[in-house]
Amino acid sequence: MTRGKTTTEPTERARGWVSFVGSGPGDPDLMTLRAVELLRQAEVVVTESPEHEELVSRLLGTEVGGGEPGAPEVVDGGFGEDGQPLTHAARAKVVLKHAKKGRRVVRLMTGDPFLYASGPEEAQACAKAGLGFEIVPGVSSVGAVPAYAGIPLTTKDHREVAVVTCDGTVDWSQYADDRTLVLLSGVGQVAEIAKALVSAGRSPATPVAMTRVGTTTEQATVTSTLADIGADARAARMAPPAVIVVGKVVDLRETLSWFETKPLFGWRVLVPRTKDQAGPLTTRLRGYGAVPEEVPTISVEPPRNPQQMDKAVRGLVEGRYEWIAFTSVNAVKAVREKFEEYGLDARAFSGLKIAAVGDKTAGAIADWGLRADLVPSGEQSAAGLLADWPEYDDVLDPINRVFLPRADIATENLVAGLIDLGWECDDVTAYRTVRATPPPAPTRDAIKSGKFDAVVFTSSSTVRNLVGIAGKPHPSTVIAVIGPATAKTAEEHGLRVDVLSPKPDVDVLVDALADFGAARRLALLEEGQPVTKPSERKPAARRRATSRS
Repeated sequence: MTRGKTTTEPTERARGWVSFVGSGPGDPDLMTLRAVELLRQAEVVVTESPEHEELVSRLLGTEVGGGEPGAPEVVDGGFGEDGQPLTHAARAKVVLKHAKKGRRVVRLMTGDPFLYASGPEEAQACAKAGLGFEIVPGVSSVGAVPAYAGIPLTTKDHREVAVVTCDGTVDWSQYADDRTLVLLSGVGQVAEIAKALVSAGRSPATPVAMTRVGTTTEQATVTSTLADIGADARAARMAPPAVIVVGKVVDLRETLSWFETKPLFGWRVLVPRTKDQAGPLTTRLRGYGAVPEEVPTISVEPPRNPQQMDKAVRGLVEGRYEWIAFTSVNAVKAVREKFEEYGLDARAFSGLKIAAVGDKTAGAIADWGLRADLVPSGEQSAAGLLADWPEYDDVLDPINRVFLPRADIATENLVAGLIDLGWECDDVTAYRTVRATPPPAPTRDAIKSGKFDAVVFTSSSTVRNLVGIAGKPHPSTVIAVIGPATAKTAEEHGLRVDVLSPKPDVDVLVDALADFGAARRLALLEEGQPVTKPSERKPAARRRATSRS
């Protein structure tokens, strides 16, 4: 057994291996665990659609095509060098070309590789070439899209379902009964299909739902009847890709719609943060149905003069300090990098008391294998830290000095408060926050013209820097801020604050924005108005209202 395994594995690697992976209907979270595992192992990813490159970047947490270590080479399998769509045979040649070099290839396919896809043809080409391959099914749009629209395909009262590809040759008289129908590729023919089903014996009042780009935050569903679906679909400008469901199960959408009713569904939310800090915030926004767009406004860089920081770190190792106070995650990162530069580790903190301005900073300290001795019990801020900070006691405290590594932005209030409590403070610049370069012109235009539904400010500096590099957000944009200080800065810049987080925490801030969105949605429904996003304002109506006042 051991001898067989030894001879087989190198041979397979030398000949290459192809994994045909289904990406599912659109939502990246519907990718299977096996699919993600194979993408992480891949040396080459052959894509099928423009969205796949962004999908790979998001799943792997790396910038593909940027030469980052471990990032796979991404090859466009949808179009050739001349810009023409590739045929099944041409795509197979692209896959074989890389696999024959002995590389691990993932052929990423929309939906499922073996369901209305070119997987069978490309897999046969691999078999003919003597290359090993595997099939990783993707979640099919047949079940996923209706589920995201809140429509079950079967219930205890409706047990039969038929899936039909509308290719123009269907005998609709076969579907005259009350079976649930799932129609694929029928958007352009829906009026004719509905007429044919009615002629075959179906009631004109039979419920119909059409859902386009299902499972994505652009999902839109039209509910109608066989009598009216043609006109309603045209009015809503429905276009492929879309899945159509015909049958009484459609009526359940009224109570089971869960995706399109998320509080921030489809909201385009601007996240002005440093790139490495935006992850948890954007993940939480997506959970509420939003489409976050990160715009870096701050670049964190080392201090211009590192000597002060070098001296403080040496003093820490030599036992010069009783306390070290971290006022941000970036401060923890800066000290940790300085430790690594000197070949030090967490053991150098032995005998030193550690303070953290809040839970996030305490978490960064814990990631280093340390535990914060002091975290504010109340407000997580410099003021909250001072409220809990003990007075210096010359009997209990052998040393009266505090090391405060911070940004180049002043912390006079914290320093003054520590001095009032009897402590001496070494206030040291550990890092600089520098205004980032302006975002691309389309993003700047979107900010100023109101194409963003909301913007989330997590500090006063993000307010100042965003306005400085991109201009003020449009008055229709919902402004959400993390605390009173940030709110004050926003108002000083002429912005109306709509959402103030009850706690200076990004998760709580996003929850507060979601509560605002849910309340707004409920108010529109109670008024009998269609549920719109803040960016979908009516300029004409607003001008009339202004003129009356």
